[in-house]
Amino acid sequence: MGIIDSRSPGEIVMPIGSRYVFMVSMDVAPEKEDLFNEVYDREHIPNLLEVPGVLAVTRARSEPFALSIGGERKEMPAASPRYTAIYEVESPDVLASEAWAQAVEAGRWPGEVRPFTSNRRHALAKVI
Repeated sequence: MGIIDSRSPGEIVMPIGSRYVFMVSMDVAPEKEDLFNEVYDREHIPNLLEVPGVLAVTRARSEPFALSIGGERKEMPAASPRYTAIYEVESPDVLASEAWAQAVEAGRWPGEVRPFTSNRRHALAKVI
């Protein structure tokens, strides 16, 4: 399966290259937001990308928006949790591997960042 991308009319593209995505969402204490983003981008993601079976990572931050639906405009607040990381993984086994276990405990993440996160959610989905 694929999607038609408006940037490439007539072409079917595959934006996700794996059969599974692991989504991690969380909020972070406002006073730790800069550290959170620095460590996530410079340490946490690079560490996890070294894990066999982790193919790619995309980060997102929720934003408020307006939505037209049912004939009316609705103002929507930023979703909570505010931050989401989407990991493309080869299989669910990647998440239980020793390499994954070591990577999630490496660097400043466990001691300096994780304690300041909240509202954490984890979900695995099969790409269809």
